[in-house]
Amino acid sequence: MPAPTRLILASASPARLATLRAVGLDPEVIVSGVDEDIVELSDPAEYALKLAQLKAIAVAADQPRALVIGCDSVLEFEGEILGKPADAADAVDRWRRMRGNSGVLHTGHCLIDTHREVWLARSAATQVRFANIDDEEIEAYVASGEPLHVAGAFTLDGRGAAYVSGITGDPHNVVGISVPLLRLMFDELGFVWHEFWTNASVT
Repeated sequence: MPAPTRLILASASPARLATLRAVGLDPEVIVSGVDEDIVELSDPAEYALKLAQLKAIAVAADQPRALVIGCDSVLEFEGEILGKPADAADAVDRWRRMRGNSGVLHTGHCLIDTHREVWLARSAATQVRFANIDDEEIEAYVASGEPLHVAGAFTLDGRGAAYVSGITGDPHNVVGISVPLLRLMFDELGFVWHEFWTNASVT
């Protein structure tokens, strides 16, 4: 099967792009512009999956012969769905609740082959254990600005890594895209993962 001529990431997340580049892929980035507030679902896995679908579909509509990847992540904590914090005060409040506790990071993935008009949607979940950090550490982390731009108000590939005491599951999923799951989705649609690797040598 001939591969689509273009690989597109329907996400503005620099962490997702960096993850894909690190494993040999170099997609174009086209941001969907989907309003995340339009989805009203109480199940966190379904919520993330629906947003991933909407983002991929919005981009795929105008892209012939492309393979489009859409993703969205949320943190499930104490029965709540936590996306990006509203502001610094919200991020501080979240961290005061999360420290010393655990949550589950859900990432929805949608893969669309626009040439054949076929698609898949799958979700992945990773348990995250947060360190029992003090108020000063929380305020310093929030002041860095990093947690204001990510689901759950933390990262695993930045300053927030020091405040995560452990995970159970795929670490890439916590960053925002599960590479092992995505490879399986490529395979399910009939594509060979390594054929999408760039020609650049690994240094």
